[in-house]
Amino acid sequence: MSVDRLLNQIGHWEPGRWSAPASTGGTRADSVYAVIQRLADLAADAERRPRRTVPRSSDLILPDQLRVMADDLLAGADPDTLAKATTDIDALRHFL
Repeated sequence: MSVDRLLNQIGHWEPGRWSAPASTGGTRADSVYAVIQRLADLAADAERRPRRTVPRSSDLILPDQLRVMADDLLAGADPDTLAKATTDIDALRHFL
């Protein structure tokens, strides 16, 4: 449910909101992308496959990428891994 709350928060953002500075440094888009990559890494580890870099293109597709990575993680991760992902997502929501 943390992902749903985050998607409700960012899913409607226009380019200006994505490019705004994040309190953690960089832009809001950079912060969201970092969590997307973290979810991808956690999913790869859970499935015992190599980690791969998530393509970074338009900021406007970040919500879609977040949804895909979260769904991938939910499909194959153990409870401890899901707890790590939830912590990362909740922290991101706090910093945005």
